[in-house]
Amino acid sequence: MKEILRTTDPLDITFATALLKGEGIRYYTLGDHMAVLEGSTGLFPRRLMVADEDAFIAEAVLRDNEIDSGLET
Repeated sequence: MKEILRTTDPLDITFATALLKGEGIRYYTLGDHMAVLEGSTGLFPRRLMVADEDAFIAEAVLRDNEIDSGLET
């Protein structure tokens, strides 16, 4: 599994997952429950994960749609 997006903005996660779903890429979100518990104050980012073999395409999809990954390169 590879992390392709880290954000505190729930709209970024929603948009990114819709794009990946449209491309047929399976994804997993992490941190959803923690974000709800902390009241969406932005202290704990949500993360979007994909299988290693899908990471290159998934990153390209996010980049093409101008979604900042929030990850250090």
